Amino acid sequence: MAGPSQVSANKCFGGYNRRYKHASSTLACDVNFTVYFPPVADETAASPTKAPVLYYLSGLSCTDENVVQKSGVQRACAQHGIAFVAPDTSPRGLNIEGEAESWDFGVGAGFYVNATVDKWKNWRMYDYITKELPALLAASFPSLDTATASIMGHSMGGHGALTIALKNPGTYKSLSAFAPICNPCNVPWGVKAFTGYFGADNKELWQAHDATELVKIYNGPALPTLVDTGTGDSFLEVQLKPEAFQAAAESAGFPVTMRLQEGYDHSYFFMASFIDEHVAFHAKHLKTR
Repeated sequence: MAGPSQVSANKCFGGYNRRYKHASSTLACDVNFTVYFPPVADETAASPTKAPVLYYLSGLSCTDENVVQKSGVQRACAQHGIAFVAPDTSPRGLNIEGEAESWDFGVGAGFYVNATVDKWKNWRMYDYITKELPALLAASFPSLDTATASIMGHSMGGHGALTIALKNPGTYKSLSAFAPICNPCNVPWGVKAFTGYFGADNKELWQAHDATELVKIYNGPALPTLVDTGTGDSFLEVQLKPEAFQAAAESAGFPVTMRLQEGYDHSYFFMASFIDEHVAFHAKHLKTR
């Protein structure tokens, strides 16, 4: 496995945002990702110590850069000694016909699944997030404790965080999401993505990547879960369906803290308002100070 090359570095709250590029065998293209190394774990520290990892999955049309530039997450990660890892949202540069025709499918909209429709065979973000990226981080950065990890995301990335954590019991210490797409089988964004990536008739595979369906059959260790959605989110009723996930979780006896934040919308203004609480939530379960 070839190691990543550093693209840029910016000091932030005593640590460093470091952006990297590598050739992905899973996605068959060059891929960018960003790591925020807290002060205790950065290569510039006198004696870098291992930091647990918090993965963040971004939403539709985003890259790895949106969250590190807009959310202010570095402040809390520096405080708690957590490394923050932000991958991209899809393959790029493959020049597949139609890949960039819409903002909610194709480039920037990988939905964190492994596509089975041949045209989209390189859209394998599920394997990239769960296999290739963790292995690359472990091999390339000795100060990252990749065995101690949590996961979070926003919108499409909230869907990704929920489904990936539920499908991999014991892999993540905790789980959180901002405005996640909770029931993609039954909302326009999800139907479009699943039809394109899986085919219209492969409903079993649709359900295997739907958090509302997965929570009904979760059989693993306790998974502390926090979900925040704004009441002013224009996508709340049509695209997000948090009530469906909450009902399924309650029926299954799966503990989850679901919060509706009054007046907040779908934007990074919302995320920036509560990101410190989410990092503190994960820090508690990652057993950091």
